[in-house]
Amino acid sequence: MRIFVFEYVTGGGYADQPLSGLLGDGEAMWQALVDDLIALDEVEVISMRDSRLAMPQRPRLEVVATSAERFAEDFRQCLAAADAVWPIAPECDGILERLSRDILAAGKRLLGCHPDAVRVAASKHATLQHLAASGVRVARTYSSPFLMSADRPLVAKPDDGAGCQDTFHFECLHAAEAWVLANGGKNFAFQYYLAGESISLSILCCDGQAQLLSVNRQQVSLEDGRFRFRGVTVNAMADPDGRYEAVARCIAEALPDLWGYVGIDLVAAADGPRVLEINPRLTLSYAGLHAAMASNPAQRVLALPEFTPCHALVPVTLAETCAPSPERIAA
Repeated sequence: MRIFVFEYVTGGGYADQPLSGLLGDGEAMWQALVDDLIALDEVEVISMRDSRLAMPQRPRLEVVATSAERFAEDFRQCLAAADAVWPIAPECDGILERLSRDILAAGKRLLGCHPDAVRVAASKHATLQHLAASGVRVARTYSSPFLMSADRPLVAKPDDGAGCQDTFHFECLHAAEAWVLANGGKNFAFQYYLAGESISLSILCCDGQAQLLSVNRQQVSLEDGRFRFRGVTVNAMADPDGRYEAVARCIAEALPDLWGYVGIDLVAAADGPRVLEINPRLTLSYAGLHAAMASNPAQRVLALPEFTPCHALVPVTLAETCAPSPERIAA
């Protein structure tokens, strides 16, 4: 099988502009996924790389250097040459949904969530409304602080943003309202601040079923009124009472078009876990999953709809500084 691994940030999605601040995460996910796939005897990998980045050379890996001028043609040729495509891209601005629809339109096997599920997951407001209607405990979300009544600390984040980008903390409702009047606040989601650990789940989904791979502790700090993501410890926590497994299963039942690796962000609040958002794609945690599980997570995805037992073994910490080292950036 020839698999086209397309990671948007490292693969030329920003070839016509400065490389995104998400480069470090993108590089870590790309390297981990490529390593997992080329470790499988039956798989060859083709991938695109922004020509400003170093071009890795590995067995059964073909790397196509791309630029802004060549991006569309290079993508078309890689798509045509592949049997299946594994996209990793931001949900914002409809990027991942469009890529997924293009892959299906080309008649290729999509190693990711169906575009309909991506469309829902791309909006925090739509996601949490959908999950709440299905009985999943979520952080209640509003489109404006003027719809909120309790004068408590709250959080504002882009409705279709990725990670902690542009995520703000306000000490009171009045401060959030003043910020909206001054800045517009258009396309933001507003939530009351929930005290508790920032947790993510790495799960596999297929046909409305889910398997929990690991429970991860996110290192998130509050600095000058903004939340900053500082890294993640994969398999940081056990799930002795099955509460996180239950969350994973409920989400898969509510969104049966989720497929393959999916990341779930939540808060371990005093009254139990509350879901914040769904990432319908690889997340940074994937980069530590192979070591944490002592097994190949990409192989598990390719084996779907079959789920095989798994046991995470050790915690693996990934710092936010996992950006490419200088020698990995082309001169």
